[in-house]
Order: sequence, then structure tokens, then C-alpha cells
Amino acid sequence: MADAPYLIALALLEQNGERAMPLQGKSLREPLPADGDPGEVGRQQALELLVRVWQRSDQGALSRAAGDQSLLVVAVPIEALQEDLPALKAQWLNSGDTAALVKGIAALGAGVWSLNMEPREPLAYRRLA
Repeated sequence: MADAPYLIALALLEQNGERAMPLQGKSLREPLPADGDPGEVGRQQALELLVRVWQRSDQGALSRAAGDQSLLVVAVPIEALQEDLPALKAQWLNSGDTAALVKGIAALGAGVWSLNMEPREPLAYRRLA
């Protein structure tokens, strides 16, 4: 991974019969530890994204498009933001293939986590790639 990765929270959702993938991101000063997770920075990005998703619900009912993998946090090399990530987003919007999306993001040298919450438990990361 690059020295200055970019941390992105993304939501995979459906609204009014169409897929959407809103994003929220932040540049990191240093890479995440190889065995770590995005921690509090990832939670903050997810919170900001979810507020935007909630506001979007004014435009129609929302549903998760990928079950437990509908809220992802990824750490990508900054170089991937211009071409690679937009191409992967476009592919997912067209196909809805979440496994291919996760595989494509992981191929960038990125970490990929789903972010979930069990009843009466704190938010938890699950590493996907």
C-alpha cells in the first residue's frame, strides 16, 4: 500500500430500483497496521457517510444492496482514486457483483472491511480482503 493511503467508507444500496454507491473519504498520514483495522477514523467516516445516506432517504426508500457487506471501509493507495476506484464503482453499479468489487479493491493493494453491528454490541469490523 502507498505511504499515504486514502480511507473510504462506501455504502452499497438500492433506491427507486437503481443501485447507488455513495462514498466518504479521508487521507491518512500513515498506512494502517497490516494486522489492524481502520479504527476510530473508519467509524467517523462511516458515520458521516450514513448521515448523507439518511438524508438521501428523502428521495425514496433505501435498501442494502449487499446484505452484511453493504457498508464497507477500504484503505486504498491514493493513486487509485483517479481511475481504478471510479472504474470499480461503475462496474458494481452496472452489475451489482459485490464479490467482484471486493476482489477488485483488494487487487489495488487495499484493505477491505465490512462494518456491522449486532444488537447491543459496538460497531465491529470484519476483514474481507
